[in-house]
Amino acid sequence: MTSVGPTGTTGTAPREAALRCEGITKAFQGVHAVNGAGFAVPRGLVTALIGPNGAGKTTLVNILSGSMTCDRGQELIGSTDVTNWPSHRIARMGLMRTFQLSRELGGLTVLENLLVAARDQAGEALWNIFLRPGLVRRQERDNIERALDLLETYGLYRLRDSRASDLSGGQKKLLEISRAVMASPSILLLDEPMAGVNPALIERIGGYILDLKRNGVTVLMIEHNLNVVEKICDHVIVLAEGRTLAEGRLSDLRQNEQVVRAYLGEVIDAGTVR
Repeated sequence: MTSVGPTGTTGTAPREAALRCEGITKAFQGVHAVNGAGFAVPRGLVTALIGPNGAGKTTLVNILSGSMTCDRGQELIGSTDVTNWPSHRIARMGLMRTFQLSRELGGLTVLENLLVAARDQAGEALWNIFLRPGLVRRQERDNIERALDLLETYGLYRLRDSRASDLSGGQKKLLEISRAVMASPSILLLDEPMAGVNPALIERIGGYILDLKRNGVTVLMIEHNLNVVEKICDHVIVLAEGRTLAEGRLSDLRQNEQVVRAYLGEVIDAGTVR
């Protein structure tokens, strides 16, 4: 069992790692986007992945979620080696992700977007439709009820019959998060969930993330807004030039000269943090 730094409560033992990567490397035409990154994500906490533009954050999340393979390195979910598994197998391990640019199923309704995300649907097997129709109908009713509850929670209930392509940018962010939650993740990777949304929605999304944490979901999120990171994240990983530069609490990282030179000084100058 791999343990990692954050304790959650002062004086308690380090937490088990829900997700771990070691020596992850990915190059494009000889240029390394990720170059030996390694870290552990503590179970049941909210962890931020931060770093300057071009640090390799999204490429790393693509690798961890199975939408891209790495050239070298290892990824483990719990104790299971899932290196270079395809995304559908990673998802079956309980790891879901969202995208920096929302990828809604635009031709479907908001409700239908959630229903397609439900896991282990009996109706996906043709023989169940004929041999176990009662099971299929019960599960469909349960999925609809759960999806409607999630849409109510995320403020999208009144839009349930709207085409997903007609939503605003902020609404699409909420749809993508709620769709990922519909799949009952144990680990959720969020790629800049606060990007391009207004301050009120940032506050709401932050609350939803903390609710997920309270419900036992491990969250790893790419985020540039360090005020948000400081408010909701228990642990921070700093990536620079494709490598893990430092880990810890943001208050401690602000005292790390390497981190300040590589990233924090840049965003402080830009007014991103106070």
